[in-house]
Amino acid sequence: MNKELIPNEWEVKTLGELAHYINGYAFKPEDWSKEGIKIIRIEQLNKPTGSYDYFNGIIPQKNAITNGDLIFSWSATLKVIIWQYGNAVLNQHLFKVIPFKDCDKLFLFYLLDFYMDELSGSSHGSTMKHIKRGDIDLFKVIIPIQKHQQQKIAKVLSTIDNQIEQTQALIEKYTAIKQGLMSDLFSRGIDINTGKLRPSYQQAPELYWESELGWIPNGWNAPLLDKFAKRNSGHTPAKTISEYWNGGVKWVSLADSNKLDKLYITATRFEVSQLGIQNSSAIELPKGTVILSRDAGIGKSAILAKRMAVSQHFMAWTCNKSSSNLFLYYWLQNMKPVFEQVAMGSTIPTIGLDFFKRLQIACPDNIEEQKNIGLKLKELDLLIFKFKNEKQKSQSQKQGLMQDLLTGKKLVDNLPDSILTSTSSSQEVAQL
Repeated sequence: MNKELIPNEWEVKTLGELAHYINGYAFKPEDWSKEGIKIIRIEQLNKPTGSYDYFNGIIPQKNAITNGDLIFSWSATLKVIIWQYGNAVLNQHLFKVIPFKDCDKLFLFYLLDFYMDELSGSSHGSTMKHIKRGDIDLFKVIIPIQKHQQQKIAKVLSTIDNQIEQTQALIEKYTAIKQGLMSDLFSRGIDINTGKLRPSYQQAPELYWESELGWIPNGWNAPLLDKFAKRNSGHTPAKTISEYWNGGVKWVSLADSNKLDKLYITATRFEVSQLGIQNSSAIELPKGTVILSRDAGIGKSAILAKRMAVSQHFMAWTCNKSSSNLFLYYWLQNMKPVFEQVAMGSTIPTIGLDFFKRLQIACPDNIEEQKNIGLKLKELDLLIFKFKNEKQKSQSQKQGLMQDLLTGKKLVDNLPDSILTSTSSSQEVAQL
């Protein structure tokens, strides 16, 4: 490490000079119990609210942990967390990290997290990777000499972490609200006169009639999906003919799965040419067409934001003047558990074409009611998308600040006040 690059009031330290690393307890199967103290394994660091085994014996106090303890997994999955899930005991693949008095615990948490990739580069083993204790003890870092400077850095990073956690909580909250609202809207609909949900069948059975799909509101029907919207197919032009590809026509394939379930799809990884379309079963679909993945990523859907073609792994429906593509998109979203259940195949589960030919959709005859249902769900989606974008920005900001603050490239005292006091708009929403 080049000492010339170390800021004033910073120093080179090894991780072994910053903390004790106390190994967990080597439990045997006969030690496990259905009650007692929770046993923490590596999988509990990824899912701390999941299921546990328990230990009902006596172990050294040094192996016990409680809320606020710093935990470091050195085997298989390398990870560091601050434990907040009650009294427990670690197994042998985890360290309880106890900082020395000149090292702030929260700062050390961020330091270990920042260098985790580099630490994993020195891991050993072919089956289960692990870091040797000696490698941890000798791993060099630079840190502020003054503990209060460490604490300032930790405060900046923890403030951003709090924003990320609050935003994630809002994402989960509004996603749950959306799921509940979809269930209501596609079974009860919206009263055109009041703009509100109709009373349920149990509350006002006279407002419903019994269709092949069950009780649906008066003024609704249950046609085949093919009657609601025109079904189209997709195809893949011959990949061996270069003239069929990169010709400016966006082509949705399984490579675009990460772009689905975000309402509109605007970009694709691959493009085909008009020549490719002319010499295959693919067709160029109009803007507004609703597509659905029937293979990998089963049930994922989107509305085409512009003219595109799709591969054979997708179903596509083009709505007419009496059907709303927004209504159809959210109806498909609500049907995703059904699609996942009916998919067949052990290698790549898929839904056959016959299923879609027989599929019925419960829908209002009134196009305005269809549109209103779609718009209510779109409003929630836009809020969720906004929170997801905020979370992504905060995560990027955190990564940049970790790179700067934990390597001494920027000093915490030189940060602008806007970073030190920043709050996300999601925090403001949370207070409404």
